[in-house]
Amino acid sequence: MKLTKGGHAPVPTSLLTVVLSWQSDHEVDAHALLLAEDGLVRSDRDFVFFNAPRHVSQAVTLDPEPAPGTARLSVSLPRTESEVARIAVTGSVTGSFADVPGLILTVFDHNRPVAWFEVTAAEPVRAMLFGEFYRRDDAWRFRAIAQGWASGLAGIVTEFGVRVDDPADAGRAEPPARASGSEPSPRPGRRGFAIEREVPPAPPALPPNPERADWHPDPHGPGLRWWDGEAWTATTRAALSVDARHCARCGRPRRWRLFGGPALCRECSEEIEKYLSGWRGRAERVLRTAGPRGSEWDKLWAALRYQRIEAAAGFATLRPAAQDHMERLVTFAFADGVIDQSELDDFEAAIAALALDGPLIEDLRRRMGRGRMLTRLRSGELPVLSATGLHLDPAERLHLNVPAIHIRQLARGPKLTEGRLICSNKKLRFTGPDTGTEMPWARVVSVTAMSGRVSVAATSARGGAVFEVADPDHVAATMEGALRVAKRLTLSPGRRDTRSISQEIKAQVWQRDGGKCVECGESHYLEFDHIIPLSRGGATSAANLQILCRACNRAKGANL
Repeated sequence: MKLTKGGHAPVPTSLLTVVLSWQSDHEVDAHALLLAEDGLVRSDRDFVFFNAPRHVSQAVTLDPEPAPGTARLSVSLPRTESEVARIAVTGSVTGSFADVPGLILTVFDHNRPVAWFEVTAAEPVRAMLFGEFYRRDDAWRFRAIAQGWASGLAGIVTEFGVRVDDPADAGRAEPPARASGSEPSPRPGRRGFAIEREVPPAPPALPPNPERADWHPDPHGPGLRWWDGEAWTATTRAALSVDARHCARCGRPRRWRLFGGPALCRECSEEIEKYLSGWRGRAERVLRTAGPRGSEWDKLWAALRYQRIEAAAGFATLRPAAQDHMERLVTFAFADGVIDQSELDDFEAAIAALALDGPLIEDLRRRMGRGRMLTRLRSGELPVLSATGLHLDPAERLHLNVPAIHIRQLARGPKLTEGRLICSNKKLRFTGPDTGTEMPWARVVSVTAMSGRVSVAATSARGGAVFEVADPDHVAATMEGALRVAKRLTLSPGRRDTRSISQEIKAQVWQRDGGKCVECGESHYLEFDHIIPLSRGGATSAANLQILCRACNRAKGANL
């Protein structure tokens, strides 16, 4: 969300990254102050800056080596103590912020920006309060402030209750010398000033990805220590040298394959196989109930890392269940005939989370992509084609021009006429060698695709038409979209039609039919089918729904 000065936005209660960027060679320092309800720090330890880059609670951490032209702060809102009501994000510069162009502050949740604003400083100031995180109704929000202090860094921090030895020292180019055991001197080139406080013991360093439970180099000594996603635990293990002769998991001599190089040692192979046999059942239950997301899913993969089992082994074990999950996901998405962008995004996210590929997945991806394309056509997002060789009205736009066979039922049997089916924003036309018809959208009631044909129902009994085309679904979707636009019936985003099936009913039918076609047992390209069709008054209920593959569903059509 883009903010302006004084604007505010909600932010997730998670580990956030605050990035300050600019477009010059200036050196800008970022800081943070953890403030209580009275708007002041509880002690000088609540000031995080270049000489104290990590708060004792690990709620705020300053990146000591950011990329050029940036300054970074990590803000862990879950770790923020309950006494802290606000976290002020400040900064300082040698010279004036008025000379720093392109100054932008962005708040990221992982790699996704959730709030950003351009910081402008019309007055020459040496320090600024860029913004602040604050609590509101047990949640966190961010407010853009951009208020300047001409008195520099010492002036802004003393405003919030931080004690400075000598505010006049804030402009010294060189830091004062320090005695043994005193506060560390500022780094060369920084604005030097000393904070009146004892140096607390440095907390253990955070791992590169603090939200991920994994083994990391032990901050307390040699070897590896387990980080549970929130804190270091007491569980350690030795760091093993990786070479071709010894198992990287336990250090025992490796087995050797005839082809492909070394494998795990025999003991590890047996342990992993036994563990994965039980892990697979837990993973399949989580996959069925919540899908590849959420805390329970993360715990499954943390358990593999704890056992020092490669993720590839887990993905290989789970692959059959993962493919079944994707089939279920696609079938559920097509239950109402509408594929939203959110459903397509969920589909791609699930493929990435399950590390799936291959012909089956590509076939499902093509099916989802086509479903999304047909949904956009039905909703009125129509292409505009070149009308070369056609005579259209000045305000008429061409949307469809395909070969077709017009089927007319006569007393002596059906008459088939080859020609072209032309659809515009004004009317529907069919042109043949010796005949031609047209139908304005005002006379059209509905357009449906069935059994390889497109059927057009009109207000008069003899006004309808049936066409045989190469791709009836695409043609019907385009014509339906044109009809919706002409009659102002375009579906609003998120709206469903009367074929919508609730998630509970879909899950009930899927479980009852075993995720397979009830006619032939096929488990690919599945669809939900109304046993008594909707056109004949059938209800959208579990008792009137069944799972069929596409071939069986097309063969059944609208029959009982």
